[in-house]
Amino acid sequence: MSLVTLLPFIVLIGAMFLMTRSAKKKQQQAADMRNQMQPGSGVRTIGGMYGTVKEVSDDTVLLDAGPGVELLFAKNAIGAVLSDDEYNRIVHGIEHDLKSDVVPDDASSLTATDEPDAAAASDENAVDLGKKDENDEAEEPSDASVAADAKSDDEPKKTDGGDSDAK
Repeated sequence: MSLVTLLPFIVLIGAMFLMTRSAKKKQQQAADMRNQMQPGSGVRTIGGMYGTVKEVSDDTVLLDAGPGVELLFAKNAIGAVLSDDEYNRIVHGIEHDLKSDVVPDDASSLTATDEPDAAAASDENAVDLGKKDENDEAEEPSDASVAADAKSDDEPKKTDGGDSDAK
């Protein structure tokens, strides 16, 4: 067999090796995270339940999910060990000073000025895109519109030949 026919098989085996290697690496990181749990840590289970670790044994974790509620989970059911700030923010709604860390959703807060007159000044210079009244046009006829009106009076009006009451 030639190298050209073996090349696709070699690439396929190499890709499978890389995929299994990365999966094993992720599993190892998750196992390390679960082994580093200590009583008092805030955790989230794979089912989305939040609790505080009360006891840790070889294969199980006892969680305090609320006043008088203790739940026994397998260690594999712990999805994430949360930092104290994150756990307090999610469970208790306690926000530490995140004002300096927050990126605004839009740029309006970045471009806003402290002067309230800035918006009013921009409104004064705004271009009017609406229709003008017939009185305004009558007061200020331009030379081009006068010539166009004279020309249109000389030419007969054309119709489309159809019914003007079409719906």
